[in-house]
Formats: sequence, C-alpha cells, structure tokens
Amino acid sequence: MLLIMIGGGTGAALRFIVDGLILSRTRSGFPWGTMVINVTGSLISGFLAGLAGASLLGAEAWLILSVGLMGGFTTFSTAMVDTVRMAEGREWRRFAINAFGMLVLAVAAALAGLAIARAL
Repeated sequence: MLLIMIGGGTGAALRFIVDGLILSRTRSGFPWGTMVINVTGSLISGFLAGLAGASLLGAEAWLILSVGLMGGFTTFSTAMVDTVRMAEGREWRRFAINAFGMLVLAVAAALAGLAIARAL
C-alpha cells in the first residue's frame, strides 16, 4: 500500500511537471497539458494491463505502476472541470473537442497500449 501511495505522489508530481512544460509552450487557452497527460497515461496504463495479462508484470508491480503512478499522473477530474468551464463560457467547439476528443483518444490510446503489450 505504501508503494502504491508513493507511486501516486510521484505520478502527481510528474503530471505537474508535464502540464507546466506544455502550458509554457502553448497559448491557445485549450487545456493541452491535460489532454496529453490523459492520453499518454491511458496508453501506458493499457500497456501495463497488457503486460500483467500476459504474466509479464506481477500483480504488485501492476498495482504500483498502474493504480499508483498512472493513477496519480492522469487527471480526469481536472479534464471534466475544464470541460464544464468551457460549457459555462459557451465555448462549444472547445467543449466538444475536450469532452469527446479526450474520451475517444484516451480509450484508443489504452487499446493501443494493450495491443502493443500483447504483441510482445
């Protein structure tokens, strides 16, 4: 349990760093950092699930890396707050891209990660 918590804290710190790097390079007002974080986190989580399913990653390691590290790294709650703010501001195009785009891309990334791990 302690290692899962450490993984979660590490993932949250990585999210902060990655989001800051992306925000410093974009000025569009769209939450690109959250999008990139959730899609890459989904890809990695799918990959880890594929490794665990193929018995290439033990259950404890999967919990630490997927539930802990990637759970702390990804941030769907922030994504939904951003989405609600876009709706409140009547930014319908950004709202649709953020809400539906992130959903589709994150699921596709998770499936891709799973497929990559299964191909190993």
